[in-house]
Amino acid sequence: MTGAGSGIGRATACLLAEAGARVAVTGRRREPLEETASLIGDGAIVVTADLTDAPQVDAARDAVLQAFGGLDVVVSNAGLNLPERRWAALEVATVDAIVDANLKAPFYVARTVLPALRAADGGIIVHVASWAGRFIGSVAGPAYIAAKHGLVAMSHSLNLEECENGVRSVVIEPGEVDTPILDRRPVQLSVEVRAQMLQPEDVAHAIVFAVSQPPHVLLNEILISPTHNRGYLAQAARIAAG
Repeated sequence: MTGAGSGIGRATACLLAEAGARVAVTGRRREPLEETASLIGDGAIVVTADLTDAPQVDAARDAVLQAFGGLDVVVSNAGLNLPERRWAALEVATVDAIVDANLKAPFYVARTVLPALRAADGGIIVHVASWAGRFIGSVAGPAYIAAKHGLVAMSHSLNLEECENGVRSVVIEPGEVDTPILDRRPVQLSVEVRAQMLQPEDVAHAIVFAVSQPPHVLLNEILISPTHNRGYLAQAARIAAG
């Protein structure tokens, strides 16, 4: 479970553990990972890694395999966005950071776990993308949108090549979720607005549902949004005003 120190990653790790899975939590910072592991209790292991660094991703995989002896479910959840979300404000460092975290890191994770998933004869990997990976909008910014679109395509390409090996790749595309990543938005949102969004547990339930399907069933893509969809409401307001 990558990006397991908070938000969707923490909620999913806990829910998978409740469902009976042995869980390894991975991310850059040990302290929040330890907090997640403490919520799970006995059996959870913490493996720190910078997922934008391929050798560290390989080392994390080796540590999990050594601890568990195998790997049949991988949730690739780590991601990043930054406040600079207009072309006029984009710096090279911003583009690099967003693409590294949201596209290169999931590539590294998928590449390194594939042999273990093939060996599991029904292994599954879930990528947490975004509503911005399916639709173009004005909120997420061009680098994030492009990276998440790439992640959606990557997931489908895995199924194209790996279905004959019994490996399944699922991509989840949540709309607005009330997680710490919202704190990086240029305009901060009220508690009331965030309460109407998806909550991390909502996305976690979708992930656990996907990985709970029998090996002959693949949920290729899951698109999920708040009922109170602010994007739709903004479009409706523009139409009404026009």
